[in-house]
Amino acid sequence: MEIWINPACSKCRSALSLLDEEGAQYTIRHYLEDPPTAAELEDVLRRLGLEPWDIARVGEPVAAELGMASWPCDAENRGRWIEAMAAHPILIQRPIITADDGSAVVGRSPESVRSALPPDGHATG
Repeated sequence: MEIWINPACSKCRSALSLLDEEGAQYTIRHYLEDPPTAAELEDVLRRLGLEPWDIARVGEPVAAELGMASWPCDAENRGRWIEAMAAHPILIQRPIITADDGSAVVGRSPESVRSALPPDGHATG
């Protein structure tokens, strides 16, 4: 299991605390310092079952600079969204947890974080 976090984010810290309480083993990725590639974002989006605009933080100043709020949310512009998030990882919603079973969740609530844990409650990774 891997969790993409920004240490300054309270939701990320809460997710880590919950994983620790559950005894989960995980790898932390500080995604602002070690940004995902476009290919990694594609994989995570597939695992999440979401589109890039679903996990974009369009309220960030860089999103305003890029004019993302006006970008179409369609197949033709999908690559544009992914490339922007790869170039500016602050635009990626957090935390994202990729589970060992191939699934992934945006862990913004305790319920979503718990959903990343295997049935026995102890993830390895």
